[in-house]
Amino acid sequence: MASIFPFEAVRPTRDKVCLVTCRSYEEYVNAELAAQLDFNPLSFLHVLKPAFVNQQTIAYEKRYKQVQQKYQEFKDEIILVKDDKPAIYIHKIITKTESFTGIIVGTSIEEYRNDIIKKHEYTIAFRVRLLKEYMKYSGFNTEPVLMTYPDNKTIENWIFNCTQKQADFEFSTTKKEIHYLWKIDDALEINWLQNIFKKTNYLYIADGHHRCEASALLSEENEDSENISRSHMLSYLISENNVKIYEYNRVIKDLNGLSKTEFLEALSKTFTIENLDQSFSKPIAKHQFGMYLDRQYYSLNLKEENGGFKSELESLDTQILYDKVLSSLLNIQDLRNDERIEYISGKHPIQVLKQKIDEGEFAVGFMLFPCDIKEIKVLADNHYIMPPKSTYIEPKFRSGLVIYEL
Repeated sequence: MASIFPFEAVRPTRDKVCLVTCRSYEEYVNAELAAQLDFNPLSFLHVLKPAFVNQQTIAYEKRYKQVQQKYQEFKDEIILVKDDKPAIYIHKIITKTESFTGIIVGTSIEEYRNDIIKKHEYTIAFRVRLLKEYMKYSGFNTEPVLMTYPDNKTIENWIFNCTQKQADFEFSTTKKEIHYLWKIDDALEINWLQNIFKKTNYLYIADGHHRCEASALLSEENEDSENISRSHMLSYLISENNVKIYEYNRVIKDLNGLSKTEFLEALSKTFTIENLDQSFSKPIAKHQFGMYLDRQYYSLNLKEENGGFKSELESLDTQILYDKVLSSLLNIQDLRNDERIEYISGKHPIQVLKQKIDEGEFAVGFMLFPCDIKEIKVLADNHYIMPPKSTYIEPKFRSGLVIYEL
């Protein structure tokens, strides 16, 4: 059974919310970040990176304490205000092509440890430790873990009814997204929703494995503490049918000493190869791959005799590409750290991949068919771990919109 918890969020005031919230810090290039910090004194970026100019010369602990100090300044100046009673929050995002609606709550770290909240990715220990220290010294988290729950008509109807009322927040962003936020603080209504989720066997992490693990580490440090907020983690729960999963395409810097002819010949042992010349079409089914090599597009279809998979993981397209091409032919063993490989989100037009190769920075690119939520669930249920950069999942949450204090 899955447990959800209300909390007293810290949020921007209604008149400032469109100026305060920002994308995740990592999404900004330096020029854009500098412009935001120069011209928008209310941006939550000032909290996230108060020592932006000389951040590389400041020790982590000191930097994170500066985050906490700047965060307190925003509260003192009534830019951010804490709600006066525990609540849950409904958040809706409308982009140019999609609409996402989910529920912002606390979820149980103990249930994460007990595999009620299921994962499908490895975490990097160094990144987890940094995130844990960040949360410890800053005293807050504003990037919820994205989790999915099984489609549920009762929850869907409840969300629909709640969102017919005027939103607490409604604002647009420079990315032409519209955001809405509704606060639900009626105790009876919250208790009713908690009982609905108790009938849900599992929640599945879609995005935010490092945040989960960091929250668990921080909780372990505070097991004797009365601070109950550290036994929960900020989460954004969304129905399975409402997530959008993109692929991550791959570009490789060289052919591992093989000529173009030798490489194609080696590929032909595993794939049926069709030369599309300049007529590119994205893969339209599992076990089909696109390839761009020497200014020509190719379609690669896994030969039937190379099926015979022994596990769900082996049948995953990112695993097939790794086993049959990247590892065996191109000698790329470490998908996280090998400098010969880079990843491009499927949200980007394929011209981005093409340009990198045409300019000579990379030798070959591979396009994949995106996996679906059913594959992710099967892998998580069987404790399999997907290869790095297997999915790019939306929605993405804005920092500074809903803040969970620790």
